[in-house]
Amino acid sequence: MNGLELIKQAFALQPVGRIPWVPFVGVHGGYLISTDAETYLKSAEKITAGISKAIELYRPDGIPVVFDLQVEAEVLGCDIRWSEAGPPAVVSHPLAEGKSLKDLTIPGPDDGRLAVCLQAARSLREKYPDIALYGLITGPFTLALHLLGTDIFIKMFEAPKEIHAIMDFCSRTAQKIADYYMQAGCDVVALVDPMTSQIDRQTFDTFVKPYVTPVFEQVRQNNKLSSFFVCGHAQQNIEAMCDCKPDNISIDENIPLDFVKEIALEKGISFGGNMKLTVVLLMGSEEDCREHALECLDLGGNTGFILAPGCDLPRETPSKNLITVANLLNDPYQQEIVRTLEKKESTLEIFNMKDYGQADKVIVDIVTLDSESCAPCQYMVEAVKRVAPYFEGVVEWREHAIKKMEEVSFMSSLMVKNIPTICIDGKIAFVSKIPPEKVLVAAIQQRINEKLKLKIKSKKSEIILLGKDDEKFQELKERVNRAQTELGKDLEVKIITDQKNLASYGVVQLPAVVSVHYKIKSEGLVPSTEVIKEWLKEL
Repeated sequence: MNGLELIKQAFALQPVGRIPWVPFVGVHGGYLISTDAETYLKSAEKITAGISKAIELYRPDGIPVVFDLQVEAEVLGCDIRWSEAGPPAVVSHPLAEGKSLKDLTIPGPDDGRLAVCLQAARSLREKYPDIALYGLITGPFTLALHLLGTDIFIKMFEAPKEIHAIMDFCSRTAQKIADYYMQAGCDVVALVDPMTSQIDRQTFDTFVKPYVTPVFEQVRQNNKLSSFFVCGHAQQNIEAMCDCKPDNISIDENIPLDFVKEIALEKGISFGGNMKLTVVLLMGSEEDCREHALECLDLGGNTGFILAPGCDLPRETPSKNLITVANLLNDPYQQEIVRTLEKKESTLEIFNMKDYGQADKVIVDIVTLDSESCAPCQYMVEAVKRVAPYFEGVVEWREHAIKKMEEVSFMSSLMVKNIPTICIDGKIAFVSKIPPEKVLVAAIQQRINEKLKLKIKSKKSEIILLGKDDEKFQELKERVNRAQTELGKDLEVKIITDQKNLASYGVVQLPAVVSVHYKIKSEGLVPSTEVIKEWLKEL
């Protein structure tokens, strides 16, 4: 049985003798032929050569032609910024910058880089008739966000008719491009809509479901297969995705595979994923890849499951790791050996973060896959960048792209489980949700206020040590210093040994400790006399 037949069997929920394997090779194809991302994604010949090399090395059952969610946006007038290591990023939004829907035209098959993608699809179809080719389309919601920017999250509530009109245009665009890919010979049309991870079920049902369902129906009418890709913490929308009637859903490591399996099979839909992109495939050893791949195989089972990375492979993913996965998949004996081996303990370093966030500035950390290649990550970073100037000199922000092991350690040390996530002074604030500007500003301002109050208290509070300069008093001073060190406190400590001053405190036995603690009782108002009297009674 060839790869295409195996994919069809899995999509039809028929038990398979071997679980199919679909490595999501995007700009990694350029890496295989020593070509940078921009050159690769602008050339049908380079794409064909890169995917051909991936097929030779990784023995896939299916493979995407191109993994680039900016193709349609670029044709429709979005400016893009290129990167050597990943697909481009959208940096302008026509519908937020003076253009209207009537100024936009659904792309034709010869427009922009869409023509490059379709030519590569035709070449690969001719060269590999027995492999399932995936034609990837930017999902309507993600395309709408590219066109309008993050204003879409506010306008869904303030101007729903406008958003429905934009979504309708993006849906019709997706249907047209689905036609182009099917005509070019693709077997599977995959709608990739990562920004749906940012919305709740009700919003999904209102603004996404009516516009993606027709795309899947159209693919079905053409006797082709469809898949619905999502990344990020989209657990709340898995059932809603299934209700849109694709043949398959594909998820990343943010969502438990067994959770998706239960819902998908109950809905009669196949499912795929969710190998860890960075910690395992990019930075892990071959042993890590074998263990993790087997874990996914055992969780997914042999009915309806497609083994795949969680998303587009990082460009410099080591080929040996992907070859290791392919070898394991094709060798049941090796699978049994790996099952019997003792799992190695994690060597991930965990930092001591108990005092994180004690600096004068408020630190905003954004934990991402990589804002240059992940749309939700990009828009979350942009949200922080947009508000940072409001707090110049007070707030410092940093992106932690988990493509390096030290950033993975940082993520784990902050107890971050999902990507992207915003932390404010080491505390998780926004998980896989891009906060509206006012909400983000309020969250940062709240932390600034908290910090200011803590700073005032820290400056005003003090410890007074009373005693004679003897061994007992020396021991007391050492213990106070030790206590401050272990708590990370820096209070002023006054030492009083003069007999006249000691007497003024009315202390009978020495040594003695007096703590002085100042409290802010009011801010921005004039309290009544009665209230002030109550405060005085406490003293």
